[in-house]
Amino acid sequence: MNRALQTGSAASPPRSAPPSAASRGEDPATYGGEFVMSDAEFNRITAKVFEIAGIVLKDHKRQMVYTRLSRRLRATGLTSFGQYMDLIDRPEGAGELVQFTNAVTTNLTSFFREGHHFTHLREHVLEPLAKSGKTRLRVWSAGCSTGEEPYSIALTARAAARSMASVDFRILATDLDTNVLATGKAGVYPEARAADIPAELRSGALAKSGDRVEFSSQVRAMIAFRKLNLLHPWPFRGPFDAIFCRNVLIYFDAETKAGLVRRFAEALTDDGILYLGHSESLLGEHPLLRSEGRTIYRRRR
Repeated sequence: MNRALQTGSAASPPRSAPPSAASRGEDPATYGGEFVMSDAEFNRITAKVFEIAGIVLKDHKRQMVYTRLSRRLRATGLTSFGQYMDLIDRPEGAGELVQFTNAVTTNLTSFFREGHHFTHLREHVLEPLAKSGKTRLRVWSAGCSTGEEPYSIALTARAAARSMASVDFRILATDLDTNVLATGKAGVYPEARAADIPAELRSGALAKSGDRVEFSSQVRAMIAFRKLNLLHPWPFRGPFDAIFCRNVLIYFDAETKAGLVRRFAEALTDDGILYLGHSESLLGEHPLLRSEGRTIYRRRR
């Protein structure tokens, strides 16, 4: 999943330090086992994560951070988290900064997750716009993770093939994590992962090889995978007929979240749709968006 966009003003990471190891009944000198992760080092790591990705990592994520970054300490031959943070703060640590980002960002997805969104996309976005005579349609999968979401969008568009026959249709798929982008671009998945793809959408789109499936070159050509930090300026203009940003906002604080939703709305066509995750409903009236179903929002004219 990606996660980041330049908002009008930068949000600040939480000011209060997490509970100390001692207050949890742990020895700060030995917390973590193989390596030591002090409170100061954990706070330094979480501040860096917020700086580069806008993600707020609270204290209950400490074991996850320890586990993932311990692998990077072993890979780099370093013996402390302080040394590791010193490395990624230096120019020569630019490559490792990418590995750091990949390690601490969480990617969880599946094909046709929250299936009502894809039904809505076909019936209320793609088919009506194609029938209206529009010849160019664009959809953005923001925080695309390993690619299941953009491939689900592509298969949905193929299902509307008769309506879409003369339409220039493309999907932009972005994420902060270069490893998951490589997986998405390859378009090869374990067969078990593809179990959620409806049988009627598989013909001509998937080829089986052993215990894996691979998307056809025609399907892969519909999607452009790009690295993007949503907290940085976007190197494209849009507008998009639909934007999927699902289970991404939960990683941001309220100010960053509000800025993201505003920027997404501004990147939509006059009648475009924003799809959010199941736990990311907008509360109250939004000046740019109106509700059109469960976590589905249409741009106000």
